Amino acid sequence: MSSIPISVEGFARVKQELEKLEAERPEVIQAIKEAREEGDLKENAGYDAARERQGMLEAKISYIKSRIPQFNVIDLNTMDGNKVCYGATVKIENIDTGEVREYTLLGPDEVDYAQGAISVFSPVAKALLGKEEGDEAVVNAPKGKIEYEILSIEFHGPAVEPVE
Repeated sequence: MSSIPISVEGFARVKQELEKLEAERPEVIQAIKEAREEGDLKENAGYDAARERQGMLEAKISYIKSRIPQFNVIDLNTMDGNKVCYGATVKIENIDTGEVREYTLLGPDEVDYAQGAISVFSPVAKALLGKEEGDEAVVNAPKGKIEYEILSIEFHGPAVEPVE
């Protein structure tokens, strides 16, 4: 079984999502019951929709439950250092174009590309892991190799909002 890194805050979000999905079960069961009472199930769109919703709900619950034992919960407040690792916010410059980007490396269950959070398992993150400021990293992208220089490595603590 492989380990999946996740922040304390990310783990709390996953648990919260699981609780929310499990709380939906009675509502879905009730919708199936009501649709079943309408009569002929062969042409009952409400019944089909409720059963499909139940299937998707159960699949999502099962998926989350299967991942929880694999999580390696990490407190981002304890992270620091001078090498790129999980939890680091890395500023990189494309050597060819001069374009500068900043990414925070997180687990796949807490990625938010719009906020600059990428999976630690992504090609960019894999190329950056273990590197230091000033090092170069080569990413094998579909359009060819992209070379980046690491401008800075910082640790800011939690990258996602804590669950209340």
